[in-house]
Parts: sequence; structure tokens; C-alpha cells
Amino acid sequence: MIVIITGLILIACVVLGFFILVQNPKGGGLSGSFGSMSTQVMGVKQSGDIMEKGTWVLISAIATLCIVSVMFMTKAQVVDDGSSKAAQSKSAPAKKTK
Repeated sequence: MIVIITGLILIACVVLGFFILVQNPKGGGLSGSFGSMSTQVMGVKQSGDIMEKGTWVLISAIATLCIVSVMFMTKAQVVDDGSSKAAQSKSAPAKKTK
């Protein structure tokens, strides 16, 4: 299950990177590149809103998946080969002082 969640996180990160790179830092985004055709080509005039909403959705999805992935992680089990007990038995007991 952790492999599936990790894969979803990676895919969401790549798509988020795409959304961030496509946006114009001045707010123009895709609508500035289409010029006067912005209202005629599939509603590109509102592409900034779509990109912003997509960014927030992907950020919250990544955060949620990271939190959920912790629930599926298993704790590392310590292998006790008895070496710690052997080290303790080899040491001499403390002497009582008078």
C-alpha cells in the first residue's frame, strides 16, 4: 500500500510542478499567451482560476497522502541476538566500599 501512496505523491508532485511552471507570476497565466482569442478558446480567460484551484487541490492532496502514508509504515523491528546480554554478563559487579 505504501508503494501506491508513494506513486500517487510523485505523480501529484509532477503535476503540481507543471501547474506552477505554466502560471505567469504576474497573474496572466495562459490567458496572456492567447491574446484576443482568450474568450473563444475553451474559456482560457479563466485559466488562472483553474490553475490556482488545481495548485491548492494538489497541495492539499500531497499533504493528505503524506499523512496517510505514515499510517501504513511499519516500525523497524530490533533483532536481539543476545549480544547485549552477553556484554552485561561479562562485566564484573561493582565492589562495595567500606
